[in-house]
Amino acid sequence: MNIRELKGKFIQSRDYNTDDVNTLMDFAKKAYIHNEISIKEYRLLVRELESQGAGLPEMDNENSLIKHS
Repeated sequence: MNIRELKGKFIQSRDYNTDDVNTLMDFAKKAYIHNEISIKEYRLLVRELESQGAGLPEMDNENSLIKHS
């Protein structure tokens, strides 16, 4: 699967189009979690989306359920 195919699945699922790489990254993560794509496809998508500027959201440590030392 490539980014174009991911966008197609996103449009089918959400009924709108997006070029936001972070939104597509979240969508790819959900597809992986739900076994809709393989780990290999997920890694390739993440690599490509990160090269286009996608990143992880900033952690809100104050409201996190996980305690960091």
